Amino acid sequence: MFAPGGRAPAAGQRWRSPDLAQTLRRIATTGSDDFYTGKLAEQIAAFAAGSGGYLSEADLAGHTSTWVAPITVDYRGYGVWELPPNGQGLAALLALGILGGFEMPPYQSGERYHLQIEAAKLALADAHRYVADPDHAAVPVAGLLDPGYLRRRRELIGARALLPQPGEPDPGGTVYLCAADADGVMVSLIQSNYLGFGAHVVVPGTGVSLQCRGAGFSLDEDHPGCLAPGKRPYHTIIPGFLTCGGTPVGPFGIMGGHMQPQGHLQLVSNTVDYGMDAQAALDAPRWYWARGRRVHAEPRVPAAVRADLTARGHEVTTDDAVDLVGCGQAIWRLAEGGYVAGTEARADGCALGY
Repeated sequence: MFAPGGRAPAAGQRWRSPDLAQTLRRIATTGSDDFYTGKLAEQIAAFAAGSGGYLSEADLAGHTSTWVAPITVDYRGYGVWELPPNGQGLAALLALGILGGFEMPPYQSGERYHLQIEAAKLALADAHRYVADPDHAAVPVAGLLDPGYLRRRRELIGARALLPQPGEPDPGGTVYLCAADADGVMVSLIQSNYLGFGAHVVVPGTGVSLQCRGAGFSLDEDHPGCLAPGKRPYHTIIPGFLTCGGTPVGPFGIMGGHMQPQGHLQLVSNTVDYGMDAQAALDAPRWYWARGRRVHAEPRVPAAVRADLTARGHEVTTDDAVDLVGCGQAIWRLAEGGYVAGTEARADGCALGY
């Protein structure tokens, strides 16, 4: 489907997918019912059964979507909003809640990078330990975002790079787009089949490529996110939203798997701590914490900063691959009216007015 004749389409070449066009027509005319209970559902289930998959017509018919209340943390007077578990938006809020207790050093300093990296490491350690389907496991969101717990996590950050471990709170291939209109309605939306092309299969006759989000499950029976029927896995896709004093500022998002909460941390800090506009906040050099003490830094991160991080015990590698540092979009509402939008050069997005 994606490489007709065994070749990827060239720039300017017209590409057609009549199967997908017909699929979209059927979804449009049935209000999406065809995907879950109609002919499309039959095709998907039959293909899964014939190719060793486990997806059935009953699975598709039993699918439900849930309206949820977003979760939030205050970051220096700004409200940062994310979707709750089973998504990893909690990691972005944890990182910002930890970082918010520090006075931020100069932008182009090793100390600034160090504080952000350490906050992200602690936040992701907690997210990977506790985020699960809340219908099947108690996720201690309130305990993790409690100021006392955030303070205890913050106190673990010192001058040297640490090996993060999850704490114990008190009981209690992605696309992103955002839009805003003249009435002040703003939307933050993200979608992904995961790992580039999802399951790497297309259902014949439909143009539909299947996702592989089951990779987010754990096979550890003692983990709250352990694989089970009817259960949702750890989800990496997290659309974000920023407010100030209860007033909407705007939607934002960073694509890139586990880079997403780390990207949210850097984008919000660039905006709030360093006064950058949407475009500058997205274009600024980024880093990505992988595991242990390993940190990937874009080549534009100053050499002096990379040397400083290395001296602090971080294992720094230089890489400008987009799949490591992510890419994103943002729209901020101006106090005097109107909007300013940003879309970064790392990807093929664009900022449009209409």
